[in-house]
Amino acid sequence: MTLTALQEQSHPLRALAAPGRSPEIPASADVYGWLVGSWELDVLFYLTDISAQRLKAEAHFSWALEGRAVQDVWIMPRRQDRAALPDKSFNMYGTTLRIWDPSLEAWRVTWFNPVTGQRDELIGRWSGHDIVQIGTHADGTPIRWLFTEITPDSFLWTGEALQSDGRTWKLQGQFRARRIAGAFFEKGQPQ
Repeated sequence: MTLTALQEQSHPLRALAAPGRSPEIPASADVYGWLVGSWELDVLFYLTDISAQRLKAEAHFSWALEGRAVQDVWIMPRRQDRAALPDKSFNMYGTTLRIWDPSLEAWRVTWFNPVTGQRDELIGRWSGHDIVQIGTHADGTPIRWLFTEITPDSFLWTGEALQSDGRTWKLQGQFRARRIAGAFFEKGQPQ
């Protein structure tokens, strides 16, 4: 698909994308706008410690739905590194939709990975300088996803699941992200 095709008014992605945050969302509630842009990810942990494999991933974020949502696509391994049929256990080509819910004064977060059928539902908000997202896997397992060490050009994403003892959080995924300079989308700014 070419940029010219995307610029055509009738293109479906043009109807999805938005130039920025809706004025209905207070600036103080703009938890995810700073993510808009493209990111390279170092995969540190994905169900097990795989840091020695030096696996790379990519993520791309954009405002959507008249600026009432931030949508992303997470790709692991990166498109340039993908084999014809990547190992399903390390294959991610999914999307997160984060929609502002004024009744909660928080963001409803839904993740889908069609490769594995994974679906997660969370609520996200600022907690100090971090973003904390609390929710469940589709099977009801409680989960916690965090954006920490946030700067305009980097962050650490950590995903954890609560173990059956109800007290112990187990690491499920960890990605260190760096903004890709000169990417298609203009970058946002963290709070």
